[in-house]
Amino acid sequence: MIRLIRLHTGPDGQSHVERSTMPLGALGPDTATGWLPVSAARFQSSPPGSALDWHDAPRRQYVVTLTGTIEFTTRGGETFRLLPGVVLLAEDTAGGGHRWRLVGDEPWTRVYLQLP
Repeated sequence: MIRLIRLHTGPDGQSHVERSTMPLGALGPDTATGWLPVSAARFQSSPPGSALDWHDAPRRQYVVTLTGTIEFTTRGGETFRLLPGVVLLAEDTAGGGHRWRLVGDEPWTRVYLQLP
């Protein structure tokens, strides 16, 4: 199983957090998801001490953390941390939004996978 955190806009127009997992099925001796459609990918790195104030996700996308620890907060006070290997499904493209800050002394290196 892969840890998945979904950040989405609720009926109240605010960003909310949902924790779950991505199920994996047998693929020979390995396990895997099925193929997931993505329209574009981008790698990005932010230096230690970085933060981004209130914003919505620019589009539906997966964000996969490769290095660093990021703390997210919604306007409603929900918080969560992204660690390497945790997948964020960012779907809060409208409403109250969220902010993040880098925790620790490592850069935040991640890959964005845009969803069609």
